[in-house]
Amino acid sequence: MRDKSTIRRLMMYKGGKAVRDRQGKIVKPAVHQSWNSSGTRARVAPNQKWFGNTRTVTQNNLQKFQEELKKVVSDPSQVILKPSKLPVTLLSDRSKQPRAPVLNIQPFVETFGKNAKRKRPNIQMTDYESLVDSASKKQESYNEDGDEKLESHIEKKLMEFKDERRDPLLRAGQSKRIYNELFKVIDSSDILLQVVDVRDPMGTRSPYLENYLKKEKPFKHLVIILNKCDLVPVHVTKAWIKILSQEYPTLSFRASTDHPFGKADLIGLFRQFVSLHKDKKQISIGIVGYPNVGKSSLINALKAKKVCDVAPIAGETKVWQYISLMKGLYLIDCPGVVHPQNETDTDIVLKNVVRIENIQEPESHIEEVLKRVDEAFIKKHYKVTSWEDSVDFLEQLAKRMGKLTKGGHADINTTARMVLNDWQRGRLPYFVKPPELQQEKVKSTN
Repeated sequence: MRDKSTIRRLMMYKGGKAVRDRQGKIVKPAVHQSWNSSGTRARVAPNQKWFGNTRTVTQNNLQKFQEELKKVVSDPSQVILKPSKLPVTLLSDRSKQPRAPVLNIQPFVETFGKNAKRKRPNIQMTDYESLVDSASKKQESYNEDGDEKLESHIEKKLMEFKDERRDPLLRAGQSKRIYNELFKVIDSSDILLQVVDVRDPMGTRSPYLENYLKKEKPFKHLVIILNKCDLVPVHVTKAWIKILSQEYPTLSFRASTDHPFGKADLIGLFRQFVSLHKDKKQISIGIVGYPNVGKSSLINALKAKKVCDVAPIAGETKVWQYISLMKGLYLIDCPGVVHPQNETDTDIVLKNVVRIENIQEPESHIEEVLKRVDEAFIKKHYKVTSWEDSVDFLEQLAKRMGKLTKGGHADINTTARMVLNDWQRGRLPYFVKPPELQQEKVKSTN
C-alpha cells in the first residue's frame, strides 16, 4: 500500500497544477502546495548543510596554520600532497604587500573614478629669475669629489657585470631552443631529478632552476642526484649528501649498465612517490642538469641497457626523450642546460660544457688544471718531473709524447687538447672539498 506522502509525490509528477481564476489568484492549490493556504507567506527554515563548504577560522589559528605550512614547505623530508586543495594563498600576507604610492597620500575616492581630484604640480620656481638664482646656487655648491666617487662606483659595477664578447662556442647550453626543451620537461614532469657532478656539486647546480620551481611550480618535487661518486672518496660523498640534504632529498649514484651504485635506493624512492600519488595513473620523472653530468647514463643504468645515446662529451642529447621505466613510471631525458653565473671562460671549459675540439686556445686553460689537480699525480701520470709554468709543462709533455711540428717545435695546441680530454674523461682526479672538510683542515693546520 502506498502511503499519503507517496501519493502526493506521484500526483506532483503527473503535473498537477494549481487552479487560478481570471485575476491569477490560486483557487485550488497544487498537490505539493496544499499545506499552505493561498496568499500566505512561507519561510524556508535554514539548513546547516548549506554552509558545509565554508569554514570560519580565527586569526590565531590562521597564523598557526601559516607557520606550520611554511615549515613543511621548507622541509625537504616532507611532501605536501594535493596542494591545490590547501589554502596556500593564505601564506602570502596581503597586509605586507606594497600599496599604490598614490593611495598613501590621498584616499582612493579622490584618486580614481568620477570624483578624482587632479593633484597640483609642485613648482618651486614661478619665473625666469628664480630659476637662474637656483641654478647659480647649485653651481656654487657643486662638489667634484661626489662625482668622482659616483664614477668609480659605476666603473666598479660595470666591471662586475661586464659581458665581454665571449666566443659563441662557450655559450653552449644557453640557446633558446635548449631552454624550450627544458621547460617542456618541467611542464611534463611530476618529479624532477637534478643530476650534479659530485666533484663540483655547487658548480653544477642550477640556482635558476631551483628558484623557478619554488616560485612557479612549488607542487613539483625536486631530488638531487650526486652522480660519478666513484671518482671521489667516500667521505667526500657523505659530506656533500649531509650538506645538500638540508635543502632537497639527495642520493649518490654511479651510472653504469653493468655495476651501478644507488640504483636500488633510487627505484625505492620512485615507488614512494608512486604510493604518494595514487590518484595518478602514471608519473613522469624529468632528468635535468648541466651538460656531461651523466643524465642519459643514469637512464641507461636504470633500464640496464642502452636506450639513450651517451658520450663523454657535452651536447650529445639534442632533444628531450620519453622512456618507459616500468608500469606507470616514465623518464624524460633533457638536454644539458647552462645558466650563466658570471663565470670565466676557464670555469666553463673545466665544467665540461664545451667540446674540446671546438676550443680556440686550449693552452690558456691548462694553468688552472695544474692548480686543481694534485702535483704528485701529474708528475706520476705524465712523467714530468718539474715545470716553471703551464707553457713549460706543455713543451716538456709534447716532447715526451712526440707531439712536434715542423722544425722540431712542440705542438702546444694538440698537447693542451690531450690534457683537457684527460680532464673531461675523469683521468685526472679532482674534487671540490666540502666546507666541513675545509674547516677541519684549517683547524688541524692551526
